[in-house]
Parts: sequence; structure tokens; C-alpha cells
Amino acid sequence: MLSGGLSPQSFRRLSALVRERSGIALSDDKRMLVANRLRKHVTELGYEAYDPYSDYVLTSGAAAEIDTLIELLVTNHTSFFREPEHFRLLSEEVLPELASSSGPVRLWSAAASSGEEVYTMAMVVAEASRQIRGLDCRITGSDISRRMLAIADKGVYPLAALDPVGPVFTKRYFQRGISSQNGRCRAQADLRSRVRFRRINLLDSSYPVGGRQHVIFCRNVMIYFDAEVRAQTIDRLTDMLVPGGYLFVGYSESLGAHTPGLEPAWHGVYRRI
Repeated sequence: MLSGGLSPQSFRRLSALVRERSGIALSDDKRMLVANRLRKHVTELGYEAYDPYSDYVLTSGAAAEIDTLIELLVTNHTSFFREPEHFRLLSEEVLPELASSSGPVRLWSAAASSGEEVYTMAMVVAEASRQIRGLDCRITGSDISRRMLAIADKGVYPLAALDPVGPVFTKRYFQRGISSQNGRCRAQADLRSRVRFRRINLLDSSYPVGGRQHVIFCRNVMIYFDAEVRAQTIDRLTDMLVPGGYLFVGYSESLGAHTPGLEPAWHGVYRRI
């Protein structure tokens, strides 16, 4: 049992560290949320209060613990075919346009979480390949969370999570589990072979995704950044696009006035000039 709550001082220290390492900005009204997410972990480490835990995290030897702290505070919410209009645009507008590109079409999900977005992209590409002869795509999914990437790499999900996929695509692209895996599905080997996963922090100065991309999905993550970090991230992502490439952001996200090198294409979609 922890004695006392998360003090304003400890909250400020932890939130400053989280912003520095992940870009996530935690406003003062998130202090209770942070305390709740950390409570069990702090207790398991043997601390009786938050202050000594924050002291430990800020020591020079706590690199692994900082990763754990960020894991506990990152919001991981995703689903198959989330914001479905973007996938319709990818299928009907973007991929047919990019199919004539020299070399493979490179797609990157920059906030992949547990992988649903990446496998949705892979399904869209697989379907488009039925119609567009010679379409060659390389898909990368990345996230800051090692725990989420481990889930994504396995490609195993509760059957209920596949409701947005529909019965036809579920049968075509997923294998139902039996015995101890009853009620779960795994992305079929052919679908998994279309994607690769990397751990990438969007604050990093470079992104190891195999060169400039034709399509970048970075949806519903920059809402957690403040204006400064958001602008820096937009600049880095824009630099990672080939001319004419597309940046997809969340329906509810706005890049504001900071869109150098980009022009609006559709709702939540920008094209590099």
C-alpha cells in the first residue's frame, strides 16, 4: 500500500521525463491518471511512496525503468479498419496512383500499437494486388512500445476484435485457433509475410524504415504531443515522404498552420508537394 498520492513535484518530474523521451505531454489534470497507472508497478518494486520511485527513475542507471514508465503511460487504442474512409482512399485512390512508381511502394504505420492498423494495410494491399498487376508493396509497422510490438509480431487477436474485418476477409486472411486458442485468430502466414515491425521512437533523429516512404500513417498519436513536439514530428515525417507521397493523420487531428511541404488531399490526408 502506497502512503499518500503522487505529489505535484513528483508528477512534474515524471511528466518532464516522459515528454523528453517520448514526446507525450501530460497536463496537470492527468496527475491522478498517472498515479493510477503507476500504482501497482511502484508497489511491486517495493516502494511505499511515489517520491522515492521518481527519485530512482531520474537516476542515471534507470534506462530500462524509463522504458517501463513510458509503456505504462502510453495510450494504446487501435482496431482493424479504424477510420475506414482512409482505407477506402488507400485502396481506390492512392495505391492505383502509386502503382506506376519505380521500385516497390513503401508504406509505414508509424504508431502501430498492437498491429491492427498494419494488418489492415496489408489486407488492403493484398486486395489491390488482385486488381493492379505487378503491385509491389513493402509495409513497416513501428511503435515505441516493445510490449505492443510483441503482440503485433505474433498477429494473434480475439475473434471479437475481427468484427470490423468482416467474415469474408476473416476467412481469407486469418486462421481460427483451436483448443487452448479457441476464440482467437492469427493472421495467416501470407499476410504476416507482407509486414515487418520495428521499434521506433518518433522523437528519434532518424527512422530505420528503408528509405523514404510513399505512404505514412501516423494517426491519433500527435494529439498527445504539445505544439512544439508536434511541429518537429510533422517536419520529420514530411522529410520521410517521397514527393507526391501521402501522410495520413487521425480524423480528429489537425496539423494546424504547420504544414510546410504538405498540401491537403482529403480529410486527414496530406500530400507532399
